[in-house]
Amino acid sequence: MANFIQLSYPAQHPGVVRIESAVGALRAMRRGFDSTKGLSTMLLAAMVSALVVVADQLIGTWVDGHLMLAWVALWLISFAALAVFAGAARKLAVTVVNALDASQRVAQARVDERLWAIARTDPRVMADLNAAMALSEG
Repeated sequence: MANFIQLSYPAQHPGVVRIESAVGALRAMRRGFDSTKGLSTMLLAAMVSALVVVADQLIGTWVDGHLMLAWVALWLISFAALAVFAGAARKLAVTVVNALDASQRVAQARVDERLWAIARTDPRVMADLNAAMALSEG
């Protein structure tokens, strides 16, 4: 009498599938991420906090019992600073991010030039480049 055992095992581990889907979701979020928003928020917070510290120092000298009035004045200065500096912080953030992107493109071009110069003198590197290009084409 012969018994056959047929076990079916999954082709992929469920944990690996979850991790791959999470990494894919993070990559999709990163493509839509605008780094200028975060930078402009941080710059705006720095500008407003510096102004609030100065205002607190100035208001602290003449408070003498008008604490509520001092707090109202401090908050008015804070919100006014938010309104005034928002555009400037956004423009500065866009300028900084564009400058960093340009420097990254220049650095990448230099790396490509160096690699190509090495590949022209070393047949192993040229073979690796040809293999990579063949894989990327199809």
